[in-house]
Amino acid sequence: QVQVVESGGGLVQPGGSLRLSCDASGSVVGINRWGWYRQAPGKQRELVARIWTFGVTNYGDSVKGRFTISRDNAKNTVYLQMINLMPEDTAVYSCNVGQLGSDYWGQGTQVTVSS
Repeated sequence: QVQVVESGGGLVQPGGSLRLSCDASGSVVGINRWGWYRQAPGKQRELVARIWTFGVTNYGDSVKGRFTISRDNAKNTVYLQMINLMPEDTAVYSCNVGQLGSDYWGQGTQVTVSS
């Protein structure tokens, strides 16, 4: 089992920045994929960014050029750096970890972009 915990959410003004963290613990050997997803009220969950073992990344169209996913293997942590935040980025952001065919999710962290 892998435990996943997100942190770093909060309230930020439009144009501001935040960095989210996703920490994995437990049986972390074999993790080969990390992802950030978000869900706004009344909307479906959507992909924000993913990163694979060898550093390959992909991003949702709405965040390209503004969000960056990165990984610290030594800490079993993945980060999501978000800049130029917009009100439409408001959502619960959840971290997903893929390991040998299994998926693990954290509880999510709220990001609110508002003036």
